[in-house]
Parts: sequence; C-alpha cells; structure tokens
Amino acid sequence: MTVPAVTLPASSGRSAEAAADSILERQRARESSARTYARSFPIVPARAHGMTIEGTDGRRYLDCLSGAGTLALGHNHPVVREAIQRTLDSGAPLHVLDLATPEKDDFTDALFETLPTAFADRARVHFCGPAGTDAVEAALKLMQTATGRRGVLAFTGAYHGMTAGALAATGSVAVKEPVPGGGAAGGEVTRLPYPYAYRCPFGVGGERGAELAATYTERLLADPSGGVVRPAAMILEAVQGEGGAVPAPDGWLREMRRITRERDIPLIVDEVQTGVGRTGAYWAVEHSGIVPDAMVMSKAVGGGLPLAVIVYDREYDGWLPGAHTGTFRGNTLAMAAGAATLRYVRREGLAERAATVGARMSARLDGLRSELPLIGDVRGRGLMIGVEVVDPEGPLDSCGSRPVAPELAARVQEGCLRRGLILELGGRFGSTVRLLPPLVITDEETESVLERLTDAIAEAFSYGAAGRAA
Repeated sequence: MTVPAVTLPASSGRSAEAAADSILERQRARESSARTYARSFPIVPARAHGMTIEGTDGRRYLDCLSGAGTLALGHNHPVVREAIQRTLDSGAPLHVLDLATPEKDDFTDALFETLPTAFADRARVHFCGPAGTDAVEAALKLMQTATGRRGVLAFTGAYHGMTAGALAATGSVAVKEPVPGGGAAGGEVTRLPYPYAYRCPFGVGGERGAELAATYTERLLADPSGGVVRPAAMILEAVQGEGGAVPAPDGWLREMRRITRERDIPLIVDEVQTGVGRTGAYWAVEHSGIVPDAMVMSKAVGGGLPLAVIVYDREYDGWLPGAHTGTFRGNTLAMAAGAATLRYVRREGLAERAATVGARMSARLDGLRSELPLIGDVRGRGLMIGVEVVDPEGPLDSCGSRPVAPELAARVQEGCLRRGLILELGGRFGSTVRLLPPLVITDEETESVLERLTDAIAEAFSYGAAGRAA
C-alpha cells in the first residue's frame, strides 16, 4: 500500500516555507559543524503531540526517533505536562544542586519501585549531570574508586557517550579518530567481542558465535599472558543502540555476569537507551535475569527533560563527598516529569505493549526480506528495532550476510522523510535503519510507520536495481 506524502495545509503557503528555510539557513551559518540530526532532518519543528511533529511550514511527521529514545510517552504527553505544570504552580525551587526536595524524594521512590527486587534492596542512587555520558563517567569513576583499579572492559559496537571516559569505552572508530588518543582517559580499555549474529566477529553467527564470544572473554581474562590487568569494571549494553539495535543473547549476558562475579570485576549495564520499557521489559537486564553492580540511566527517566542517574550496589559506595559533582544535578522539573513517566509506564503496562507491538513490527519487516532483498537483517527487542540495509547482489560472507549499503540506507531515510516519517540510521557504516517510536504508539500509527517505511525501502531497492542495470 502506498501512503501519500505529507502535504502542506492550505494556510501555510510559500511564506511559511520561506520562514522555515530562513531559520535553517541561520542554523547552518551560526551553529557548529558538529550538528548531526539537523543534517538528516532539514525541518523546523514548531509543535508536537504524541508521535506527531508539525514543522513551521505546516508539514506533519510521524516521529520514530523520539529524542533518540528519550520520549517514552511521545511529545507533550498529558501526564508529563501536568506534572511539570503542577511543579511550576507549587513554587518549588527549580534548581537546588543536590539538596533534598519532595520532588527528588518522590522520583527516587518511583525509580526504586521499577527496579528488580534483588537490585533495589541493596541500591544506592547518585544524581549526575543531566546527560547519559556523565552518568557513564560517574559509574566508571565509582568502580575505579571502589576497586583501586583503572582498566575497563568494553565491547565492539558499544556506544556510551562523547566525554573522555565514555568515549574511550565506545566502540565506534568514527567518533574516536578525530580525538587525540581516541578519548582514552582514566585507564586502559580492553575491547571484547560483542555477539552480533548477522556480522559475527568469529564468522560463524548464531548461538555458536555468542558461545565463542563468551569463551574468548573468559580465556583472555584467565590468561596470565593475555595482557589484561584485572580491570575496575566491565561495561555493556544489553541491546546496543547506536551500534545498530543489536540485542545480546540472554545466555551470553548471564555468562558475562558469571565471569565478572567470579573474578570480582564490577559489572555496569548501560540502560540509557534501553530503560523504561523500551525493550519489552522495564529494564533490559530483566530479560536475562542478571543483577548488575551498577546501572546507568538517562533519556526516558527524565520524562523528556534532562536527567541522568546511576544506581549501584551499596557495596561500592565508597566515594568521599564531592567525588562526582555537577551543577545541574537537581533539576526539579525533570524529576517531576520523570516520576510521572516511570509510574505511567508501569501502571499502563507499556513495557508489555512495547514487546507486543515491537514483535509485530519486526515480523512484518522480516517478512519483506525475500521481496526486498536489500533488507539484510531485522533485529532488536521491543520497540528498539534495527533494519540492516545491504547490497542485495554483494557477495555472501561466511555467515551468509551481504555487504553493508550505507548509500541505500541513506536513501531509505530520505524516502521516509518525504513520506512524513522521521527515523535515524546507526550501526556499522550507518547502514541500519533504526526505529525508536514512543511506547504509546497506536495500532493505526504502527501501520502508517510500516507502510511508509516499506514504500521507502521499495523505492531505494528500485533505485539500486536501476543503477545496477545501467
């Protein structure tokens, strides 16, 4: 089914388009060359509600980016707006560093209510600067302080942020190369293989690939000549987000927990993008049943406003006062919005909804692979879905996978935008189309997303076929 492109309302006209173009031109002239999303989406959002964004020119888009997973309830959800307005009307201080406030206490209650019981019973929480990357830095520093060690175990394909320690733990070479030393700071990072069935680092894929990844990790750490000094921590994502929506097998995660526990290595799980119901469980660690030593949280925990925390086992709470600080740790509005979001997701069963809708979307997209062979792989968990775009006539590797096709992936993204659908690219070489819709996506919106994406993929496939024929 072909979904018509979004059209301008009658009230818009050329003046609205010209105004939007003028804003975009000023952005290009005045903002840094590090702009990212603004390059892929040359639009000027003016209003938003739920899953819909309306630009200043009147064009409407379905948002499958959701602030990179930040907007669990979509844009301007009534529950979030009411919490923010209630806090404003109360006269509560909007910023008091790390002082105790009723809003902070309530947020902590709401957060601990969502945690696995075995973790919550021993948990401490630390409020960080308002970005996930600062929470990663705090978690690494916490474990370095507690253990007296410096090194970190991290994984291929990982993304943990753009500050020095988080960047060092990140796997993407593209974001590390421009930084002298690759962002390394605070200790050596040992890179380990993450199980990635479609592009298995061992060339075998499937369960066997995950088994080899676990075996390699264990034997490397046990080898007295392996070159790895016992590290301060291991950090991983249960589903790699920017790495291309690659889910770790539950058995592999349990092996990482066993391996780290037996060697007294603290395990940090980065739940910045996977948390608050995104993967079909409230926290992604719940799928495997592991209990980490620390969890890093941001994005959705603030209800769309900036907020980041680490929650960790009290055994590691050896910091001195001021060991990790930041001016904006006491964002009262974010705590109010976050508490409202955390409780709404739990009360309305939105994690379960994400599992159901995500499985439906993934199955539909996977069913297109024979008809549209530029779809190499469909993967993810819940409403964290990746569609890897490949060269349909490229040579097969040992896992039966074809070469990446970043140009075709970019055409899919562009085709989606023309059809009124916003989504991002990620994964190796930017060849994975990523879907991160809000957890409140309706059945009707689900169909619209699938139809628009399917049409864009079909268009890119036709373009590729025409190019090959020529």
